[in-house]
Amino acid sequence: MKKRDIVLIGAVLFMAAAGFLFLSLVKQDGGKAVVTVDGKEVWSHSLSEDAVYTVKSRNGSNVVRIQGGKASVTEADCPDQICRKHKAIDKTGETIVCLPHKLVVEIKDGTKEKEYDGITI
Repeated sequence: MKKRDIVLIGAVLFMAAAGFLFLSLVKQDGGKAVVTVDGKEVWSHSLSEDAVYTVKSRNGSNVVRIQGGKASVTEADCPDQICRKHKAIDKTGETIVCLPHKLVVEIKDGTKEKEYDGITI
C-alpha cells in the first residue's frame, strides 16, 4: 500500500466519522409515536405517557408499547420477528417496520405538521 492510499483511506474514515457525529447530534427527541398499517394511520400517542396498543390486521397482530419515552414492538406473530428485535426508538424520524404486517411505527416531533401550499423544483 502506498502512502497516498493510506491518506485517502484516513480521509474517508474521518469524513464518515464526522458525518455520523453530526447526524447523531442533530437528531431531536420525538413527541409522539404514529402507527400506520398499509399506509393508513391507526394510532398515535405521546411519548410522554406510557401506553400499550395492539394492532390487529388481516396480515397479523403486533403489540406496540410506549414506555419511558420510547416506542417499541414487544410482540408480533410474524415469522422473522425483526420488528420485535428492533431497539426502542425515541428520536424524530426513526422507524420500526414489520413488512409481513405492513406496519410502520414512526416517531414524529409532536407539533402540527407543516402545510405546504406549493412545491418548486
